Amino acid sequence: MIFPDFKWARPVALLMVLAVVSSCGLPQVGPNKRQIFAGSVQRQGDSFIVSVNDRVTRATSVVPALGFSQSFKAASQLGSDTIQPGDVLGLTIWENVDDGLLAGEMQNATQLEEVQVDGAGFIFVPYAGRIRAAGNSPEAIRRIITAKLEEQTPDPQVQVRRVAGDGSTVSLIGSIGGQGVYAIERPTRTLGAMLARAGGVTIEPEIAQVTVTRGGQRGKIWLQDLYDHPELDIALRGGDRILVEEDTRAFTALGATGGQARVPFESQNMSALEAIAQVGGLNPATADPTGIFVMRNEEPEIANSVLGRSDLQGAQRMVYVLDLTQPNGMFEARDFLIRDGDTLYVTEAPYTQFTKILSALTGPAGSVNSLSSLAGN
Repeated sequence: MIFPDFKWARPVALLMVLAVVSSCGLPQVGPNKRQIFAGSVQRQGDSFIVSVNDRVTRATSVVPALGFSQSFKAASQLGSDTIQPGDVLGLTIWENVDDGLLAGEMQNATQLEEVQVDGAGFIFVPYAGRIRAAGNSPEAIRRIITAKLEEQTPDPQVQVRRVAGDGSTVSLIGSIGGQGVYAIERPTRTLGAMLARAGGVTIEPEIAQVTVTRGGQRGKIWLQDLYDHPELDIALRGGDRILVEEDTRAFTALGATGGQARVPFESQNMSALEAIAQVGGLNPATADPTGIFVMRNEEPEIANSVLGRSDLQGAQRMVYVLDLTQPNGMFEARDFLIRDGDTLYVTEAPYTQFTKILSALTGPAGSVNSLSSLAGN
């Protein structure tokens, strides 16, 4: 059997491969450095591309502003005998006459066993009227009632005691050992003590955030700051709601890294170097250490500071470039902070595209060689 001569096939196949490569392009994990720089403002794009240095690092080092307002920190601790709405009081009133205002004939003592403090913090005592009890101690209430009654009966003697009540309680929810409603008692009058009373947190302390809601006010802190800064261990108030939750911040890693994913923060502050390490480092086979990009929408105040301008308004698209091969490149990556919502993108090394071209060429060429060998047989 006679086979046709396939010597013409090899150059034809090479030409076809080159045509396909030039028309369709090669597979990429994402844009290369040249394509990213083409989107800069200097080239009619809409992004500011900035090389990271010490000045840029200082201007962009913004961390989440968490903390309690002065009203939270200035609140004093509740006394163990401070009356709250919902408490129940017992009153005994002695009058120095046989037929008094409150006691019947031949009696000189009146007992009011259960007087509940209403939601507004008041109680009602006959002949003394409506008296504010919430926020006062039993002794202060005793003096108020005595002053009201002594105008109507001689030398009244008043005793006030707390019978029961659930007005001084807080609720704890979230990542806590024991969710529920807890009474504010002498050992648990501060935030830290109450968290311990509820079994502590059930997530990593480094990423735990504590939110306290009091009426229309709200404050949030890092759990670690609660122990590092004693002034943040605020006094609790009845009705406080305490939420313990995991930090929800995250960044997105793409390109020639060890893994591509949306990655949650593992600490309060995360540098670009830590972010790279958290996704498995750079891909040793394809990554370009000179092309590490951090992309974010920057507030105008920070953007103006970074660019040395004052005319920018609204959020600006910023692309920060890190080059690990520079003498201080590793230090710059260690100091540059990643923020919530950032995109960390690592480009492929230029030779990667070259190897893809070779693969595209040698694959069809190998097929042609097979055909030539077959023809020779």
